[in-house]
Amino acid sequence: MNRKPTFAESVRKFLEGKGFYAAVLVCVAAIGVSGFYLLRSAGVPAEPDNAPASGTASVTVTPSPTPKATPSPRPSASQKPAASPSPAVTPPSVTAPSLSPSQPAQPSASPSPVPSIVPARPTALVYTWPVKGAVLADFSLETLAYDETMGDWRTHSGLDIAAATGSSVLATADGTVSKVYSDDLMGTTVVIDHGNGMVSSYANLQTTPTVAEGDVVHTGTVIGAVGATAIAESGRPAHLHFELSEDGIAVDPELYLPEAH
Repeated sequence: MNRKPTFAESVRKFLEGKGFYAAVLVCVAAIGVSGFYLLRSAGVPAEPDNAPASGTASVTVTPSPTPKATPSPRPSASQKPAASPSPAVTPPSVTAPSLSPSQPAQPSASPSPVPSIVPARPTALVYTWPVKGAVLADFSLETLAYDETMGDWRTHSGLDIAAATGSSVLATADGTVSKVYSDDLMGTTVVIDHGNGMVSSYANLQTTPTVAEGDVVHTGTVIGAVGATAIAESGRPAHLHFELSEDGIAVDPELYLPEAH
């Protein structure tokens, strides 16, 4: 019975036969590997000379020394720097406008002063009694007074001053005659405007007064005479019916007339 050879016997037979050349090849390979590691340890690159260079190369640049600036000598106190002359400022030339003969210069017209208008202050009125006599009926707007002619009680918006028929009737103050007319109840009447809202009225005059509308009268000017034309007051003795109003409102004449009459 044939026995199978072992691995060691097979190797030995191979080496004894064709294994000589294989052994030589293994030795060459071992030498090559030993040389490779020897060159690596010596720092020689294993790549061939014509192989492209790889990796990062560092370049050290040594800076050139910078020349030091030589300071300029400082000027002494006696050597002051010369001041540079400042340029002279030339004022702009102003050319006067020329006036052509065809267009003469027109002088500017100065506005004339406007006079201030101050209204004239009203002159204080001087009052006088229109006739001299006793008061027959007082001014009464709040209290009713008995009227002999009408036979009833009513208000009285003026004064009834006793005076003989034909007695002169005077303007109580300065003013302008504004009305002359005949009233159905109070007879012939003259109205004088004294300004500033003051108006006086004279009734029961004779038919023809001595003044007309628009006449300017003064204190004491005769405007007519006592008559008997007032039908509404015909039951009383001869008298003048006198009224005074301020701003259209009847006022007591005795508040304006002098005390003695």
